[in-house]
Amino acid sequence: MEKNIDGIRINKYLSQAGVLSRRKADEAIERGEIRINGILATNGDRVMPGDEVTYKGSPVSVEEVERVILAYNKPLGLVCTSKEADKDSIFRKIDYPDMLYYVGRLDKNSQGLVLLTNDGELANHIQKARNNHEKEYVVRVNRSIDENFVKGMMSGIPLQIDPNDEDSGTRVTKKCEVIQTGKNTFRIILTEGMNRQVRRMCEYFGYRVVFLKRVRVMNIGLGNLGVGEYRKLTKNEEKTLRDLCK
Repeated sequence: MEKNIDGIRINKYLSQAGVLSRRKADEAIERGEIRINGILATNGDRVMPGDEVTYKGSPVSVEEVERVILAYNKPLGLVCTSKEADKDSIFRKIDYPDMLYYVGRLDKNSQGLVLLTNDGELANHIQKARNNHEKEYVVRVNRSIDENFVKGMMSGIPLQIDPNDEDSGTRVTKKCEVIQTGKNTFRIILTEGMNRQVRRMCEYFGYRVVFLKRVRVMNIGLGNLGVGEYRKLTKNEEKTLRDLCK
């Protein structure tokens, strides 16, 4: 926990403790689920050294939480959501004792590497597009691709910011690396994460994605991790990942 005379904002404290993301913490505060020294917390409250924080009546302590980062090979058919009521949530399929949240979504029809952690600050840093962290995917589309497709994908494509909101405006995707690996297959390395970005980029050129797997996030590769399995990062992997996030 940060040690300074101004304390630390309650939503950041809960994020660092691995209990909730900052956004989820704000929502929990609104629902009256967070208390500081027995008093209901409000958004903007700060936690001072020695303060007692509870979430739904359970004590929360930053110092007592072990930082955990897992590499998980998400199967097809599961969704990246923290909603326990969703029968297809990845967290209903993972037998892990601590509360975790995902770092970067994969949609239901995609598979591959998802990082899971209780370190909210690390998760926030990795997911911010402005930090230009690489994510690599292998992709197969429904018909043959050519040099024009590869160049077009690399150059930047205007996409609607929110595909479910016609009034959200458009944004040109960042330039990226695309390597053709077969008649209708390629690898793509992105440094941003718009909703269903790879699929929508392909649709822009009239192609439909039939297979999409994320194989790398920054320095963490999927390797030979089995579908539905997870593993803890090695010490060297975690150190490199945290160094990249500094």
